[in-house]
Amino acid sequence: MTVIALDKIEFSSSSGPILVDVSFKVNQRDFFVIIGPNGAGKTTLLKIISAVIKPQQGKITIFDRPLAAYSRLELSRIVALVPQQETGFPFTVEETVLLGRSPHLGLLTIEGKQDFAIARQAMEITGIDHLADRRLDQVSGGELQRVIIARAICQQPRIMLLDEPTAALDPAHQLRIMDIMEQLRREQGMTIIMVSHDLNLAALYGTKLLLIKDGKVRRSGKVGDVLQAEQLKKCYGCDFSVETDSRSGMLRIMPVPAKLQH
Repeated sequence: MTVIALDKIEFSSSSGPILVDVSFKVNQRDFFVIIGPNGAGKTTLLKIISAVIKPQQGKITIFDRPLAAYSRLELSRIVALVPQQETGFPFTVEETVLLGRSPHLGLLTIEGKQDFAIARQAMEITGIDHLADRRLDQVSGGELQRVIIARAICQQPRIMLLDEPTAALDPAHQLRIMDIMEQLRREQGMTIIMVSHDLNLAALYGTKLLLIKDGKVRRSGKVGDVLQAEQLKKCYGCDFSVETDSRSGMLRIMPVPAKLQH
């Protein structure tokens, strides 16, 4: 089942094109990872899918319905966005996570027992339940990122959009967040679309990858079809070693520094 389809998306700024003729489809339960060098247009692409900005050309459908036909409330009930950076307002962690329930409440309705239970569960699975009463300006950058992810989980979306969700986290918490996303995908049928600079995380968790450079799709498909050394070199401008790990059977991608090249 196709969840999201983009057809010939174009977007430019005053400095030039950012996205050029971008087309792809994402199916239900995909763990769809968008990769590419800095300035490739990855974050802009997520903002367009989440209707934060509008494309200047092209068409987007979500569940076979034009994106423009959704109200902001309707969209927020099915799509959650975890941005790359977010400033911590002086709310408590619990208050922030509870904001994820807003699309499911009436205009003057306050949170009920079920909403608090959903928020508590989201905090538990992201490992921040012990921070519930702490203000956001009293948590670390990594903890803040997990709060924002918990808020998105609390929203109970059908589609989760994540922009570099593990960038501020140590390796153990990176894997914890990725495992949570994988669990949501497998058990709840959630569709995950994630921007990442970590090619190894993309290889480990992605069911499909999209490689873009200069706003153009360079390769899309299964992990092994996208993560090829020559293709990566063309996009990133450096040599790569792509090997299969003997223990896990997964691809292992390493940039090769000039001092090791012969």
